[in-house]
Amino acid sequence: MQKVLVTGMGMISAIGKNLSENHQSLRSGVTGIGKAVHFESQYASKLPFGECGISNDRLKEILGLEDSVGYTRTCLLASKAFEEAIEDAGLTARALSDPETALVSASTVGGMCLTDQLYEDANLKSSGSEYLDAYGCSAHTLKLIERYKIRGFTDTINTACSSSANAIMLGARLIRSGRAGRVIVGGVDSLAKYTVNGFNALKILSESACKPFDENRDGLNLGEGAAYLVLESEGNAAGKKVYAEVAGYGNANDAYHPSAMSDEATGAIRCMREAVAMAGVDPGEIGYVNAHGTGTNNNDDVELFGMKELFGQLPPFSSTKSFTGHTLGAAGAVEAIYSILSIYYSELYPSLNISNPMKAYASPLIKFEEKRPVRYVLSNSFGFGGNCTSLLFRRAS
Repeated sequence: MQKVLVTGMGMISAIGKNLSENHQSLRSGVTGIGKAVHFESQYASKLPFGECGISNDRLKEILGLEDSVGYTRTCLLASKAFEEAIEDAGLTARALSDPETALVSASTVGGMCLTDQLYEDANLKSSGSEYLDAYGCSAHTLKLIERYKIRGFTDTINTACSSSANAIMLGARLIRSGRAGRVIVGGVDSLAKYTVNGFNALKILSESACKPFDENRDGLNLGEGAAYLVLESEGNAAGKKVYAEVAGYGNANDAYHPSAMSDEATGAIRCMREAVAMAGVDPGEIGYVNAHGTGTNNNDDVELFGMKELFGQLPPFSSTKSFTGHTLGAAGAVEAIYSILSIYYSELYPSLNISNPMKAYASPLIKFEEKRPVRYVLSNSFGFGGNCTSLLFRRAS
């Protein structure tokens, strides 16, 4: 089977408008969680968020979309990260339109970031806005297909917080099976009243910056962002810069509860084991785990229990959601890129805000570490409904 290599990456998050800025913030321990400026909600002044520090108008200006119609913030964030990824990989217009080039994207919110406008349109309280075709999860994907004239296989995945991790997994499967030579994978989500109100109803939003794996953790912060990776077969990647290899992946669903994981970590353990087994490595060879680490009581307990079952002695681990907030459908791709940066630059990125690490398990990383070569990094993404995905990245040989 073909190796799956990462030849390009692009992203925008609360800690940077591009890959370089995100990397520098990780190295410097700079969080993006704070007061939202562009998000309009009654909670904007009450709760911290991981908001991208750039307006829609500025995004349109950067992308040359000033005269565009029907571009929601979700579409704009996706376009920004996608454009950086394809430029990083050196993809030409011809390569993008090649039938061997596929696109698999992901989102949970989609165009529902325009919650109020959606309500107006759906209840015939408007004359019909420019966003009538933009509310679905796949709207941003369709915009990318149209703008970049993509003719190969395309798909949009929505499995809640594991959405873009599953997009990466599907892209890797397409290449390994010979169904595509190149797949652009990733996901996007933007802040929305729809999701903020929903998470608030679950009583899991923290009133302060989240502190995953701390004894006194009290919930998560919602964030927004977009991230895309260019995956290529060995043949297509010849002569290119290669960041890492997608060496393994696993997906499982414990079907335990709509918004909680099972205490036995059934899905989490199985997907991690599948990823490790596919890569043909021993769990002890994993040098770092980018944990799902939301900062909620259920997630952090269950994830560490599952990791303990798999590893015995835990490798270094942390949650980069303490930098960006929980970016929902984008989280799997955002954290995949952070995992790959860890491999590529021989660095380990910390969990922020921890003052009292969870006592039942090994302590997470709380300081940035450089010159720490790691060959394998595991990235976990666990979604509502128990949809659990793990991705295993290997240093390119």
